[in-house]
Amino acid sequence: MNRYGMSIPFGGIPLAEHREIYRELVDLGYTDVWSSEADAADGFTPLALAAAWAPELRLGIAIIPAFTRGPALMAQSVASLADAAPGNFVMGLGSSSNVIVERWNGIAFDEPYKKTRDTVRFLRAALGGDKITETYETFEVKGFRLGIRPAISPPILVAGLRPGMLRMAGREADGAILNWLAATDVQTVAPIVHEAAAKAGKPSPEIVARLFVCPSTDKDTVREQARYLIAAYLNVPVYAAFHQWLGRGDLLEGMWDNWKAGDRKAALAAIPDEVVDTLVIHGSPEECREHIGRFCQNGVDTPALAIMPFAGIDPRKAIADLAPR
Repeated sequence: MNRYGMSIPFGGIPLAEHREIYRELVDLGYTDVWSSEADAADGFTPLALAAAWAPELRLGIAIIPAFTRGPALMAQSVASLADAAPGNFVMGLGSSSNVIVERWNGIAFDEPYKKTRDTVRFLRAALGGDKITETYETFEVKGFRLGIRPAISPPILVAGLRPGMLRMAGREADGAILNWLAATDVQTVAPIVHEAAAKAGKPSPEIVARLFVCPSTDKDTVREQARYLIAAYLNVPVYAAFHQWLGRGDLLEGMWDNWKAGDRKAALAAIPDEVVDTLVIHGSPEECREHIGRFCQNGVDTPALAIMPFAGIDPRKAIADLAPR
């Protein structure tokens, strides 16, 4: 693999204390750091610190929701980070979910496909220096031009689950960001992105995947704790639909039914070990690296590891245990 990333920031450690961690990632051979934006740090600030403290690292966001910033502010944020790290920043954009957009931010989660597509198109024009007066299907911009122009416009990747978003990632953007899938699922998902890019006459797209990893051989404890994380995500409608499409519906039906009935304990118990073991990478460091390697063999260009602190592992030690060899 050419690239090997780590998800940041690390929970429980103040952002001001991440300088040493960023430098350690460089020394251990990691090439990328990838932030996200849900209920903790915003997506841009941890990367701005990395740009100053560890400029060797490529910076990526997986992802910023298309809904939660207005078009102009979104363009300003992207341009600012691209200007701070010329040629070393990758912008990740996606629809996010009804939980984050509607329940947490009070914004209607309407037409997520079109909203993401329109935001990609707007960002392309804004980063290109255009003065934009345009009525898109999901918003309107009147007379906006970026006052900051990065020397190198960043690649834009789109978070994709099912075919519509995956095709858009290949056709409109520079690649796709994947989440919550098994290594075998990459063989279903990645070709859709590549085929769409080829039809649009674009270069080969980049495929990034956030991978949840816990280097621990305490399988029972890891599985027990991982079930809470799986249930929190896979009961969200967009992820439930994704796994139905992937053919995992029969395995997850028990969890979904019990969750809808309000029986959280039964929902967790209904998640099979098979599902946990394919969606959350665990075992010895060597077993974890082998599992990560299968994602890459199946079409992931950039794994972005997310350390899960299950079974009492030390996340800082896990960084070293999982470092590229």
